[in-house]
Amino acid sequence: MVNNHLDIAAGDPPRGPSTVGEVLLRRASLDPHGRAYLYLIDGEREGAQLTYSALDQRARAIGARLHREVGPGGRALLLYPSGLDFIEGFLGCLYAGVIAVPAYPPEPGRVNRTLPRLKAILNDARPAAILTTHELEQAMAQPLSEARELDGVRWFATDRMESAPPEAWTPPVLSPDALAFLQYTSGSTSAPKGVMVSHGGLLHTLADMDVDFGHGPDSVMVTWLPTFHDMGLIYGLLLPLFIGFPCVLMSPSSFLGRPVRWLKALSRYGGTHTAAPNFAFTLCTKKVSEQERAQLDLSRLKVALNAAEPIRRATVERFTELFAPCGLRPEAMCAGYGLAEFTLKVTTQRRDELPTFARLDAAALESHRVVDAKEGGPVGRHVAGCGRPALDTRIEIVHPETLRRCGPNEVGEIWLAGTSCAQGYWNLPEASAATFQAFLADSGEGPFLRTGDLGFLRDGELFITGRDKDLIIIRGRNHYPQDIEQTAEGAHPALRSGCSAAFSVEVDEREYVAVVAEVYAEAPIEDADAVAQAIRNAVIEQHEVPVHAVALLKARSIPKTSSGKIQRRACRLGFQQGELDEIARAVFAAAPPAGDRSGTTPGAAAGEVGTRAAITRWLVARLVSRLGMAETLADLRQPFSHYGVDSADAIDLAADLGEWLGRELPANVLYAHPTIEDLINFLAGPGDSELSTGTTVAGGQDTHQRSDQEIV
Repeated sequence: MVNNHLDIAAGDPPRGPSTVGEVLLRRASLDPHGRAYLYLIDGEREGAQLTYSALDQRARAIGARLHREVGPGGRALLLYPSGLDFIEGFLGCLYAGVIAVPAYPPEPGRVNRTLPRLKAILNDARPAAILTTHELEQAMAQPLSEARELDGVRWFATDRMESAPPEAWTPPVLSPDALAFLQYTSGSTSAPKGVMVSHGGLLHTLADMDVDFGHGPDSVMVTWLPTFHDMGLIYGLLLPLFIGFPCVLMSPSSFLGRPVRWLKALSRYGGTHTAAPNFAFTLCTKKVSEQERAQLDLSRLKVALNAAEPIRRATVERFTELFAPCGLRPEAMCAGYGLAEFTLKVTTQRRDELPTFARLDAAALESHRVVDAKEGGPVGRHVAGCGRPALDTRIEIVHPETLRRCGPNEVGEIWLAGTSCAQGYWNLPEASAATFQAFLADSGEGPFLRTGDLGFLRDGELFITGRDKDLIIIRGRNHYPQDIEQTAEGAHPALRSGCSAAFSVEVDEREYVAVVAEVYAEAPIEDADAVAQAIRNAVIEQHEVPVHAVALLKARSIPKTSSGKIQRRACRLGFQQGELDEIARAVFAAAPPAGDRSGTTPGAAAGEVGTRAAITRWLVARLVSRLGMAETLADLRQPFSHYGVDSADAIDLAADLGEWLGRELPANVLYAHPTIEDLINFLAGPGDSELSTGTTVAGGQDTHQRSDQEIV
């Protein structure tokens, strides 16, 4: 029986410190020499580390400066590369009573892609200061020199700040409702939403994250998650500080380049707790060799939290099977569900619980009914159980249109209430009211947070079935369809403005983006292949998401509401069932599972590795095997995005290439040298003759003959 009403009585509120800053003060007093954080350069070599005392001193220096020049209640944008500077800057903000605003740092090599979102956040948060490192400040001086959003904003290179004398800093007086930070994970690029997280809500969430996870002084956190992301910040960095145990961290690119680095760090440092989206566990099953697995010891791992994107049963089972000989216990695999609007956690499975999956009738699920699949019947859909709430978190399953509680065995929108609920969106009262101030129509109870996610409760456990909102989640990152649609429509003059839809599709248990777009009735589409490729290239370059297919539609045929709004769900269903009025459809080959890391390359004879010819053959062979493209390249001067290489593929390809060459390559080498020809020139140096557009590289065929897509 499915019970869609769950109300857990509030537990005792966390006692002691009233802010995370006070937590650090106590740690520095009680255990000054205890190791708080260790950063692994390239994911393997030990780099900077911080004791509680050293972190306290750095936070005091930054806090004193910010208190004097920004003032309590002001905002400071945090733009840091991977490392320990971020946690110093974040805690410095808390020490000053300044509202921290973590953000993804712009990349000097890709300013056009990364700068628009940063400018939008600057416009919304209106910070008085930007905290960063000296190196990043210098690198961004020119790209940001004409940004009007920075008028009056002061830059602080915190790694150059000198320690402050004890009398220079005084603890701020903060109420539990005072804001600790703004989490910009919501909203589109053009209209970002900063979730307002209070000091009290943050501490409550940290206490909630500790429930049934077995944290203690002998625990060790190992994380590669981005520190500007809520799961990386709150669970990866702040939870170890809150409980009092060390955290070992590396950059996301170090993990993506060689996923085994994550597991080696868990093995080397006796990691007991870690967290990642589902795709990370999938990568480990594909990219960690048998020889590498033989060197791992995962016997101390208590909790491997799988959250931030849909959880796949096949991934959990395969990961557990492959790493069981390394000492991994199946109970360590722990599912969870959360969102920034609830600070982070809503539910998690308890430590030592086996993963739960419900096998449901897929047709009934499409009708929002919960029916167990019959044995021997049609293939059912496995839906992951994401655990139960703790402390005072309350869950209601509600019909998203009638706003009434769903009955037993019905799927509805997940509504939440509890102390962890954020205060709303920064400077957006109407959006805040619509999302954070929902009331049940049948009882008048509220307010509740409307998550936009769909699910049901069974025996007290929450199961997530989908999303009522149009948000696209790929590799744990949120992408708003309207941003992708705007990019797609600007990719070719034949496309009609405001007449496209972007949505996610699943192919071989991997999430991709599909785009359907109308073309002008009078526009001659002689080469639908080129139009579809232009859309694909633009979406990959601007949003770094893999594109599975592009469908071109006749003018005025895309599903819309009576008021003219795109019906994305109807577009997705019509696309899947072939019911849209299509002119052409381009289906791009899905990436097969990445596997062999041997680096063998056709025709690479002894002593030939590193030559222009060998590098060319290696790149072609890798693109063929990893990305499923045709055996020959259309043009060596095309950018890698032309062949479907997104950000994760680029980092992974750079790691494989470096391993084959026998030298370390920068993780961003494919962005610094964005075409195959540029990369070859960088690696081998300019040769006697330039690579021609139609170079023959594989099988003796001319590279103009085939493309890596199929027009249906």
